[in-house]
Amino acid sequence: MMTHGEETMSQHLSDNAPLPQKIGVREFRGNLTAYLRQVRQGSTILVTSHDQVVAELRPPASSYRPRRQPGALRGRIRISEDFDETPPDLLESMERDL
Repeated sequence: MMTHGEETMSQHLSDNAPLPQKIGVREFRGNLTAYLRQVRQGSTILVTSHDQVVAELRPPASSYRPRRQPGALRGRIRISEDFDETPPDLLESMERDL
């Protein structure tokens, strides 16, 4: 009999995807870096406690937006010629007595 977590996980898997690796909490805690590296490379890992799935680790969905790359908008943004000129009415308001 599958637990709810295992049923949910089986729904995420396609026919050609490898089965997720099951590891205990202690094993996961002791080798955290190695398991996160596996997830980064595309593996799915189920963390279990007393034979019950307590966490599912998998790469983020493809809809996840990565951080913006510097220079990505190069050539798309234009600054007007008078950008650094202060409008006369603003200058006047700053020079008035309070």
